[in-house]
Amino acid sequence: MKFFAPVLSILLLACVALAQAPLGSRLSVLDSIVDEAIAQHQIPGAVLIVGHDKQIVYRKAYGNRTLVPRLEPMTLDTIFDCASLTKVVATTTSLMQLWEQGKFRMSDPVAKYIPEFAQNGKQDITIRQLLVHYSGLTEDLDLTKAWEGKSTGYRMAFEIAPEQSPGSGFKYSDINFIALGALVERLSGESLDDYTAKHVFGPLGMKETRFLPPAAWRPRIAPTEDDENHHLLRGVVHDPSARRMGGVAGHAGMFSTADDLAAFAQALLDGGRGILTSATIAKMTAPQQPVNATVLRGFGWDIDSPFSTNRGELLPVGSFGHTGFTGTSLWIDPSTNTFIVLLTNAVHINALPGSEKGSAVSLRTKVATAVASALALDPSQAEKMRLWAITGYNEMQSAARKLAARNGTVKTGIDVLEETHFAALQPGTASRPRHIGLLTNQTGLDSADRRTIDVLASAPGVSLDAIFSPEHGANGNLDTTDVKNAKDARTGVAIYSVYGASDAARRPRPDVLQRLDAIVIDLADAGARFYTYETTLGYFLEAAGKAGVEVIVLDRPNPVTGSFVQGPLSDEGKESFTNYFPEPPRHGMTMGELATMFNRERHLGAKLNVVEMTGWQRGDWFDSTGLAWVNPSPNLRNLTAATLYPGVALVEGTNVSVGRGTDTPFEVVGAPWIRSGELAGYLNERSISGVRFVPVTFTPFSGTHAGTLCQGVNIVLLDRNTLDSPELGIEMASALYKLFPSDFKLDRMADLLVNQSVFEAIRAGQDPRRIADDWREALEKFVGLREKYLLYK
Repeated sequence: MKFFAPVLSILLLACVALAQAPLGSRLSVLDSIVDEAIAQHQIPGAVLIVGHDKQIVYRKAYGNRTLVPRLEPMTLDTIFDCASLTKVVATTTSLMQLWEQGKFRMSDPVAKYIPEFAQNGKQDITIRQLLVHYSGLTEDLDLTKAWEGKSTGYRMAFEIAPEQSPGSGFKYSDINFIALGALVERLSGESLDDYTAKHVFGPLGMKETRFLPPAAWRPRIAPTEDDENHHLLRGVVHDPSARRMGGVAGHAGMFSTADDLAAFAQALLDGGRGILTSATIAKMTAPQQPVNATVLRGFGWDIDSPFSTNRGELLPVGSFGHTGFTGTSLWIDPSTNTFIVLLTNAVHINALPGSEKGSAVSLRTKVATAVASALALDPSQAEKMRLWAITGYNEMQSAARKLAARNGTVKTGIDVLEETHFAALQPGTASRPRHIGLLTNQTGLDSADRRTIDVLASAPGVSLDAIFSPEHGANGNLDTTDVKNAKDARTGVAIYSVYGASDAARRPRPDVLQRLDAIVIDLADAGARFYTYETTLGYFLEAAGKAGVEVIVLDRPNPVTGSFVQGPLSDEGKESFTNYFPEPPRHGMTMGELATMFNRERHLGAKLNVVEMTGWQRGDWFDSTGLAWVNPSPNLRNLTAATLYPGVALVEGTNVSVGRGTDTPFEVVGAPWIRSGELAGYLNERSISGVRFVPVTFTPFSGTHAGTLCQGVNIVLLDRNTLDSPELGIEMASALYKLFPSDFKLDRMADLLVNQSVFEAIRAGQDPRRIADDWREALEKFVGLREKYLLYK
């Protein structure tokens, strides 16, 4: 240990010294990385540009752009065959411009605009599926046959049959973007090269970016090599399909310089600079793949997939980019305001006799990792450096997690209220206290396990005059449709039930409200639209607005995180006790955020004050909050059940048991008429992300099919972060209706689903993945609305 301490000190001093060095000098490590790739004959040369905080912080040319017939040094103004960067820079950008103009919807079938595309089972393939590579089409056109011409290439793309079921899985395909290039031309009335020159490259000043480079550019073009005939190609597109189509195609054919691509990347970081709006860029570069998928793709752009080598080891998911087969790549990270342009002509290595196949794959990873490391070595990261020196690199992440757990325990609204000496209640005096009511249940506890009831009953300057209990009663143990009034045994305060069989019985009594100055609400929600506590919250806001009574919401975590917004939006005008506001089943909001949205969007006029939590972040699952789990209702007994609930509960209103009356409610689904092996096999074949299904039998002792042996499935939660629980519910309903049409009572699902078009699509037997595509647009509008009311960013 005597030796180890000085070593740690030396490491710490070295880290601090490196952190204080200018970014440009920290990036000098890139030279050895690129030079090594050249020495190992992975690439002949490269041009590398790194941009950070609106400045070019590294810009350098390496090696040679030609090896045969003679050596020719690489220069900064070298023009490269960008290969598949064409997909994102040219084709995707053009399509998003046309989308902004309202020329199409992402969920539209391609055949709506290109009727001949409908051949051979492609009539339902959507524009979205082409953009995210979930169309099921094969990788490329048939190159074993002799053919020439753009029209022939289009005809072949339109005639081809899907290789796998559309929407079922990720399959990277050039044909997707050949068809999308055709779509740009159909929608705009211009050829793809003319459109991009006028509307993309020109407005951004990309003067050396275009399809079909002129002869004058030839001396500066980095040559590639023709895989088919081993001819040197210079100024002629390398991709054989694009070459046969005349050099202009949606998937390949664009030539550009590193400087031009840097200008394009900076334009995206700057919000579009007139070619796209910032909202469109955000949409385009956010995950847009089917909700059951683990491969993350934006519209055109790669986010996290087997092709994301140029993201490196450290750049976060949330950044985006693309690569090109010739050796080109572009990666953009909005979180650090950074981009990396790495252009090589790696395929030119093939022109060397006896040379192994050139590749820039490992180089991309090393470059991106080195850039991210240099950015991380900033003086503001001193604590990270100290942790590294003390614990070693391999233990740094573990130490950081422990540090976060120690310092980041969530304090709920009631704890914050106590810490601020009840300031939000505006306490009076002992002789003239402020009269309050409290809507709560067993979940209303502070960090010392004291009931919110008791805390407020003993608060100075406050008189707790009424307690209101929602569904399941003040103790949360009642599972009846009519909860009675009572009296709190400890404080003697009257408890008024707001859960009964009639609408009036579910609202606070006006005569009780008249005696109050404010109502405090402290309820733990389940994070699902049809959980009745949310509607009770809305009813109290309505009543308080009319009575002129203040509402104070003591906020609590959404147990299934505030980062996922999933499922079909409920129909406007279909309000009920399980649908207070048009929301998706999983809304990703807290009770405080919902209250703010309800109050403003419904114009309820309540004087609302939300006592916010501290330490809670939107991505926190309940088990990362440091809080003790308290069942919000009798059958939500753990976080697994709560995670599955927004989906499994969608079928609860039908004639299946969802495990009420068993030890695992919402983790099993069954009925006497289900064949468990058949249902489990069918659902597992659907490859629903995040879950697997095991055949089970069980006998519920309450609820649907009480006392009757049921066959069904146990839902095994494998990955809660990839599960779309509402789509799980749609998948289960579709499976039950498909396999057991004479037994399953689908009609009973409509009241809880509250989306007529989705219900009709299930009844019509549509694929649930196609149904999910159809509800995305409305869901995205809700996400935009929701954004205005988020208290925790």
